[in-house]
Amino acid sequence: MAENFALNYQGDLLAGVDEVGRGPLAGDVVTAAVILDPNKPITGLADSKKLTERRRQQLAIEIREKALFWHIARASIAEIDQYNILQATMMAMVRAVDGLELRPEYVAVDGNRMPDWNYSGETVVKGDDKVPAISAASIIAKVCRDNEMCMFDQQYPGYGFAAHKGYGTKQHIQAIKQLGPSPIHRHSFDPVRSMLANKSLIMT
Repeated sequence: MAENFALNYQGDLLAGVDEVGRGPLAGDVVTAAVILDPNKPITGLADSKKLTERRRQQLAIEIREKALFWHIARASIAEIDQYNILQATMMAMVRAVDGLELRPEYVAVDGNRMPDWNYSGETVVKGDDKVPAISAASIIAKVCRDNEMCMFDQQYPGYGFAAHKGYGTKQHIQAIKQLGPSPIHRHSFDPVRSMLANKSLIMT
């Protein structure tokens, strides 16, 4: 469960920011920003990866109902391939905070990289286990992305997106080799990058 980490801010307009989907071979990178309501506490906030899928779904509903403000944003597959995953993630985080209906006084970002923006804030390594607002952002971002990957599983059958959510499991990589990349695979990530490069060499 997320503990109240000692941030360099003690007010109520704190936005927590986190991302989901930096590592997968397919799909967008999804980010969220959440400003919790101190008068509506939410029990059980923690790193989304440590929660069961059912508990994440339950908490995501509660977060969206109880938070003062929340916003989910993303960087597309095309942006990931154009700019690289780190820059795309930073862009998505900016979009998440900019999308809040109220400008936060302070922003706590999970990890050790702060986007280039005009918000006061700090990074917190493993912040999704330490700062409740970051935990909340982690949860709603993961639920959003996981739900999308389940829909893609039906749209592009055979890859197993519902099971691995786009991550590079042995089964997923084997499916890419057998079926070729789908429209939601990232061209800048191996093995898709190598497959496309080899195809280009063969064609030339």
